[in-house]
Amino acid sequence: MTADTLEKPTRKRERTDLTRLFLTQRIPLLAVLIVIVVVTFFINDAGGYLTAPYDFDYMSASLISAVPLAMLGLAEMLVILSGRGGIDLSVGAIVSLAGMIFGFAYGEWGWPLWLAIIATAGFGALLGAVNGFLVSYIGFPALIATLATFYAYKSIAIVINNQQPISTEPIQQLFSLSKSVELPIIGQYIPDVPLGIFTFLLPTVVAVWLLLARTAYGRRLYAIGTNDVAARWAGLPVRDTRFKAYVYAGLISGLVAVVTVAQFASARPDAGVSGNGMALPAITIAVLGGVAITGGIGRVAGVVLATLLIVWLNAGILLAFVGNEGSQYQLLALGAVLVFAALLNGLTNRKYGGAQ
Repeated sequence: MTADTLEKPTRKRERTDLTRLFLTQRIPLLAVLIVIVVVTFFINDAGGYLTAPYDFDYMSASLISAVPLAMLGLAEMLVILSGRGGIDLSVGAIVSLAGMIFGFAYGEWGWPLWLAIIATAGFGALLGAVNGFLVSYIGFPALIATLATFYAYKSIAIVINNQQPISTEPIQQLFSLSKSVELPIIGQYIPDVPLGIFTFLLPTVVAVWLLLARTAYGRRLYAIGTNDVAARWAGLPVRDTRFKAYVYAGLISGLVAVVTVAQFASARPDAGVSGNGMALPAITIAVLGGVAITGGIGRVAGVVLATLLIVWLNAGILLAFVGNEGSQYQLLALGAVLVFAALLNGLTNRKYGGAQ
């Protein structure tokens, strides 16, 4: 037996191990995809093919749109993890309606900012509880239940103030929450970072990670998402666990409502549903981040990296085309990414039992 004959099985085994690594470990795969996307647009920028510079300053500024997307991606992850076709199509409508409530509380009724934020998050949780009740206790399919509440919440958000946004002076001053700030110590060496990353996104990421990785509730959520029949026979509170997943998703959506009001400097009744809305990008990010649509599998880090990939991909596409063509190609890219993620998750589930 020659040395070449011995090397062939070794090389084949190495390729198999590498394929398995990228399919089952979503974090390395997303990291590689991010590098590919960024390098591709850097090369196009150097070649003069973009309408404006694609550099680190531009990438940092584009992170402002990552704040609501990542938060809603985490909200979708919670409900998808609960299994039984868990999904929430109403998160965008919750953002719109809760944003109007925030506009009334802080912009017109003069509530303190902290109290208005708590009330808005609580109202979002209440709207999520309606979804959770319909899905967990009544037994409605999540797709139908949240589609119905999407229409209801969207309608109420529009009529609650006669289709008018709330743009009083306190609301306009909130725009300062969406500005970029210089980081201490290392700030002079890197671009400024949007303030919302630190005030809303990072606390939400840490809270969801702690909820899933460090609490009994998190273990129950993974268990019922994997097999709720076995979980019920094991004595786990399946309905209550699934119900709370929708409540938490609603609470996060309420916080996103505050973020969007600050970004727009206005409480808009269509903030979360205009265009293609916020729900579909959030679902795309969750699935791309490795969350199995069948439930029980998903990680916070995957959702965060998937958000960066989508945001920087969209930012580059916007510079690659003149006029409004860029925004249309963004939708094409989003659809392609969703198909890619679904195929990848399906392949991973069939061959290796799911991504990590």
